[in-house]
This record gives sequence, structure tokens and C-alpha cells, in this order.
Amino acid sequence: MKIYLAGPMRGIPEFNFPAFHAAAAKLRYDGHDVFNPAEKDNERHGKDISKGNTTGCENIAAIEHGFNLREALHIDLTFICREADGIALLPGWRNSKGATAEHATAVALGLQVIEL
Repeated sequence: MKIYLAGPMRGIPEFNFPAFHAAAAKLRYDGHDVFNPAEKDNERHGKDISKGNTTGCENIAAIEHGFNLREALHIDLTFICREADGIALLPGWRNSKGATAEHATAVALGLQVIEL
């Protein structure tokens, strides 16, 4: 199954990337094709944009790496709309504006929802 991985990032040390990477590895081990937005952000910027960002501050990522939330969310929601069969939700997702938007999109499309 093609799964989009969603969860809280902003305001969490290193944007919660370690939790995203661990969950993606587990889902892949279980045989799923995983879209990990943390990996996509790093691929797009050519480096790990989370390292050294101890507060998970979006403004720091924008200044230091050119991160743009609109671009990131566009890429993420495009995958959900066009390719995903389901969405996997990391703990704390309900407190995340981005993850709740991704969840709402998945629910609207009738995709499978997995709470991790």
C-alpha cells in the first residue's frame, strides 16, 4: 500500500524528523511504499534541514535552507490526492495544523487511516 506519513513537525526539536524516519522504516519493513515528508524536505533542499534546529522553528528553516511551507504542503497534498492509498499518523498529529489538513484530505478521499 502507498502510505503518506503525517505528524507534528513545527515546534518540535529537529522537526520530529527522527520519529518520521523511524516510522517510515517500520512501515517499509512491513512492505509499504512510504511517502515521508521529512525525507522529501531533505531531498528538495539537498541536506538535512532539521539538524541543529532545536526548536523546530519554520523561520529558521526558511532563512537557513530556503524552506517554504506552501511548497512543502503542495507537494505533500498532491501525493495524498494523486497516489496515496492511506495515511499513517504519528502521535500528536491532532495538535498539528499540517497533519490535520492532511488527515482531512485523506478522509475526504476515503483513504485508509492508520494511527501509529
